[in-house]
Amino acid sequence: MKWFFKWAFRIVALLIVAVVLLLVFKDTILRMVAEHQIRRETGMDVTIGRFSSGLLPPVVTIENLKLYNTAEFGGTEFLIIPELHIEFDADALAQQKLRVKLMRFNLAELDVVKNQAGQTNIVTMLARMPKGRLIPHGIHIGGKKFEFDSVDVLNLSIGRMRMIDLKNRANDRDVNINADNQVFNNVKTEGDIYSIMFLIWLRSGGASLIKPSDIANDFLGRKPKHARPKLERPTPAPQTN
Repeated sequence: MKWFFKWAFRIVALLIVAVVLLLVFKDTILRMVAEHQIRRETGMDVTIGRFSSGLLPPVVTIENLKLYNTAEFGGTEFLIIPELHIEFDADALAQQKLRVKLMRFNLAELDVVKNQAGQTNIVTMLARMPKGRLIPHGIHIGGKKFEFDSVDVLNLSIGRMRMIDLKNRANDRDVNINADNQVFNNVKTEGDIYSIMFLIWLRSGGASLIKPSDIANDFLGRKPKHARPKLERPTPAPQTN
């Protein structure tokens, strides 16, 4: 029996050490998992400066996130996000619903790049991502699907947009939006998301290389509408006597 208690004690000690290590390095592990997930979903390289999370209440804060374009779009920075802070509703999570009580999103820079073939990095990235995994369709976590419910308060800050045309660099330009702490309440529907995108587009003077409808269609999983071709009437054959 003595050896049994000795081994049982060792197993318990190892479990305690494992729990302590998990608590100490939890955020580091979650940061690595988040980086791996973003790379897999977008095909882009990513770095996260700091990742912190809490269970009571459920809160996630990401700082100094940088997403990089692929080689076909120059390999430069695509997104620079100094802060993404999300506070979830715990009761909604228990019901597999994503209700965000507060989202604070600070986007310092967005680089919209057109490659040599005329393709845009945003549309290309969204086309690579699996459909049905984005808001408002919901997201799969641990084999369970969490349905999107709402964002009660969205605090949005946007610094500048860089427009880069790799085929014709004369089209390059910077648009300083400088929209700080723009608050949107009760974001629920596709229309709400589109309205926010359209408002940001207007704030930039409509000077984007892409239209907000192009982003929204991909974000919401819709195919763009194409105008129907005009049907020409056949020319009547000349009459012969």
